Amino acid sequence: MEKVTDLAGAVGELDAAAMQAARERQDELTKPPGSLGVLEQISIRLAGITGSVCPSVDRKAVVVMAGDHGVTEEGVSAFPSEVTGQMVYNFINGGAAINVLARQAGAEVVVVDMGVKGSIEHPLVVSKKIRPGTANMAKGPAMTRSEAEAAVMAGAEVAAGLIERGVNLLATGDMGIGNTTASSAIVSVLSDLPVHDVVGRGTGIDSEAVAAKARVIEIAIEKNRPRADDPVDVLAKVGGLEIAGLCGVILAAAVNRVPVVIDGFISGAAALTAAKLAPQAVNYMFASHQSVEPGHQRTLSEIGLAPALHMDMRLGEGTGAVLAMNLIEAASRIIKEMATFAEAGVSASQETEPVA
Repeated sequence: MEKVTDLAGAVGELDAAAMQAARERQDELTKPPGSLGVLEQISIRLAGITGSVCPSVDRKAVVVMAGDHGVTEEGVSAFPSEVTGQMVYNFINGGAAINVLARQAGAEVVVVDMGVKGSIEHPLVVSKKIRPGTANMAKGPAMTRSEAEAAVMAGAEVAAGLIERGVNLLATGDMGIGNTTASSAIVSVLSDLPVHDVVGRGTGIDSEAVAAKARVIEIAIEKNRPRADDPVDVLAKVGGLEIAGLCGVILAAAVNRVPVVIDGFISGAAALTAAKLAPQAVNYMFASHQSVEPGHQRTLSEIGLAPALHMDMRLGEGTGAVLAMNLIEAASRIIKEMATFAEAGVSASQETEPVA
């Protein structure tokens, strides 16, 4: 596929027959029906995604996409933009939080340069650089439409390549100083919410800086006038290269019927964009956690996803998503490995007449 519209249009429905078979199997397992709660719901949706009643999600990868943001010129972050590239090297050296949590979850960390300033030369970094960072969206569009489309398709290519070599559970991660500013702008436009309702502290700025950050976003939206009915236009005018890339990862996962675990606010902005492009893609997403960024709850509500975890996290990188991967795999193992009443020789519950 060469166009974003083709990618979005290729997302299909869940497999209803597989979901019904999964529901029936859940009711046959040695437990009261529904007693494993959300784990049962996850396993049923996994069946719909994969077409298999007992799917495996044991080959995991978190795609950490990195890109710089020109809007950092406006002082919206507590850290300089150079940190983006420095953190990329931390990822590939295995020293970041995402590396620790991914090792615990048994997930591969795939680091992608979507638009980091300067040159990132390392065999462990997947180079999909569209341009060396976005332009300052407070002064004009963050990128061209063709660059936004190219970033989405580059993300899709990364995901498709991982799936082709056997990855069956994906997670989204990000790195980009200034990307909560871009995410707030995207969510504000696509959800038709006031900027002040979705902007937060990001890297840890104080209340005065948050107010200034909100004004920068308002200026960017006023200047660029992104169209809420055209998600690619929103990405191009007020988005980020790594956000567009993650949108592509999510869409490609849905097209290939692979579950994708969404991380925090930045991943949420990418997921919201994917959902606006292809509403059926939401069925393939699992929300990992509720970030403390105020816009994240609004984002998940707009998408229609409920977070599995509430951990007061706001780091990004995919950290919440790899934590939730453990729950996704647990759900898949329950329906596959747990004995039925017949297999275990256990009497199933019988409905009886109430005693008078």
